[in-house]
Amino acid sequence: MAKMIHSMIRVLDEARSVDFYSKAFGLSVADRVDFETFTLIYLSNAETGFELELTVNKGRTAPYELGNAYGHLAVSVEEVSVERKRLSKLGLHPGELVELNRDGKLFGLFFFISDPDGYKIEVLQRHGRFL
Repeated sequence: MAKMIHSMIRVLDEARSVDFYSKAFGLSVADRVDFETFTLIYLSNAETGFELELTVNKGRTAPYELGNAYGHLAVSVEEVSVERKRLSKLGLHPGELVELNRDGKLFGLFFFISDPDGYKIEVLQRHGRFL
């Protein structure tokens, strides 16, 4: 059986991205592997074994084009409204809180936030399938 272990995104500025993911989600550098033309930075926290891999291509100065295919990372938290307020106080500009219902019952309570490179992260309240 396959086991999901990480997701990779390309970032322009290592320090800026590591700072964002540390402040926003409590991720810290688990490993950093330097190659001649690129560096891989693996971020994680004690909540899960899943990692976010940041790839920094050396010498790149132009921002990445994220394309028009919608996609996002997702994290779950105990109290989404408390987390949204915390991120706002840090000046990280979370989006509006959204309540998604299905058949008259709460399916998901969430907001989105963008990282410094424009990647969307969905922050979900732990509920139902989003534990």
